Amino acid sequence: MIRFLLRRTLSTALVLLVVTFVLYLLLDYTLDYFFDLRQSTAPNIGQLYEARAQLLDLDTPAVVRYFQWLAGASGCLVGMCDLGTAWYLGQDVTSQLPGAIVNTIKLVTAATVFAIVIGVFIGLVSAIRQYTGFDYFITFLSFLMYSLPVFWVAVLLKQYGAIEFNNFLADPTVGWGTIITVSLVSGLLWMGALGGSSRRRIPVFIGAAVVTFAVVWFILATGWLNSPSLGIVGVGLTGLAAAVVLTYLSTGLGNRRALWTSLTVAVVGIGLYMPLQNLFWYVEMSWLWMLLLLVVAIGIGLAVGLAFRGRDPWVSARTGALVAAVMSFFVFVDRVFQGWGEYSRHPAINGRPIATIGAETPNLAGDFWVTNLDSFTHLLLPSIALILISLASYTRYTRGSMLEVLGQDYIRTARAKGLPERTVVMRHALRNALLPLASVVPVDIITMIGGAVITETIFGWSGMGKLFIDSMNRNELDPIMAYIVITGLLAVVANLVADFLYAVLDPRIRVNA
Repeated sequence: MIRFLLRRTLSTALVLLVVTFVLYLLLDYTLDYFFDLRQSTAPNIGQLYEARAQLLDLDTPAVVRYFQWLAGASGCLVGMCDLGTAWYLGQDVTSQLPGAIVNTIKLVTAATVFAIVIGVFIGLVSAIRQYTGFDYFITFLSFLMYSLPVFWVAVLLKQYGAIEFNNFLADPTVGWGTIITVSLVSGLLWMGALGGSSRRRIPVFIGAAVVTFAVVWFILATGWLNSPSLGIVGVGLTGLAAAVVLTYLSTGLGNRRALWTSLTVAVVGIGLYMPLQNLFWYVEMSWLWMLLLLVVAIGIGLAVGLAFRGRDPWVSARTGALVAAVMSFFVFVDRVFQGWGEYSRHPAINGRPIATIGAETPNLAGDFWVTNLDSFTHLLLPSIALILISLASYTRYTRGSMLEVLGQDYIRTARAKGLPERTVVMRHALRNALLPLASVVPVDIITMIGGAVITETIFGWSGMGKLFIDSMNRNELDPIMAYIVITGLLAVVANLVADFLYAVLDPRIRVNA
């Protein structure tokens, strides 16, 4: 393993050295360092040209300047990083990178996590319901989203997801025809996803349509959109529902110890709701506090699972930990929602909470909850733009891989032995079906970190992509080279992670050093 890592590291260093050398020379040849002086009528234009040439050391051959830049970049290995200067702004590149990297990671993390979770789930259901109306609909929708240009999606989201939706919030009324149509579509989707005989499908359709109609009516009738809140009732109901669903997916409802564990953890979460509200009110919160509370919640879930024991105590403990994490998420969302009214009425927001540009609202002062709510509203649209494009590929990968795995001999053997279908799908098929994603997901993450250029530019998100575009427009060589080096290194890390994920997901695969 050590030899493998050393060999990959040395080959990567050589590739990066060649790539940066070639790109440095090409960029130096193509960039116009005097673009702002060519139409100048200043009487001292000759002196301005000379000063610019001295500033950028253009009299020195490009090859020599590359090795000077490489010497400064190599200092990053020993904590003395010098990636040059963004001459147009007069800033060190190292001072520009932290904010851009943090913003891009924030955007990419949110988009990737949701895209993977939703994409894998939809692809799994689509594979199980192969050649049904639901499968055809998901296939059509996946190809449609995959072919959509991201700049077009981003512009539509700004128009209808922000501008029109903010106008709608001023008077949130919807016609009965729209509500009924949404309810019927929801019923059809749930009926197709759950499948079964006609005797089962009709009640599912009716139940899903009625529940959707009731939820939409409640949201509109109570003005929930302008004052959202889950409350102890909402947190409790969602927590109990999550306990049942997670137990079914993890162990099956036949494992009574695991089910009791999940329900007990949900009840404990309901009991801790009010004490947590007091804690949030009297103590200044931070992300460190949130992490600590999450660790405590997961610890409680593990302890409850081990207390119920059963044939395999750690199965119950794992299920309890999952339910505790979900309950913690709902409590956090509820507390964030409680600050929606204060945030929306703030003079800097002026009743238009969904942002169209930037990563934060200027001149907005508030506590932990308000500032994070502001970050969420700015993350919403660019994240949706990235999710819609990535979701399609994850759905197609999961569906295709799942169909291939479900046709394997060991799956037929598992079914022949009488194992429940949930066990066959979740425990035996899904793990191997995730193998292709192990090579796709890390590379996609790196691609978005270095290549969310269009999305960041349209939404004015000050990340790595926008830094790259701005540097190209200003003909700044050093920031562009820093971008190339960072994305190159991350691409190498992504491939290493993919190799190790293969080994984890499939014990037959081992690195042969």
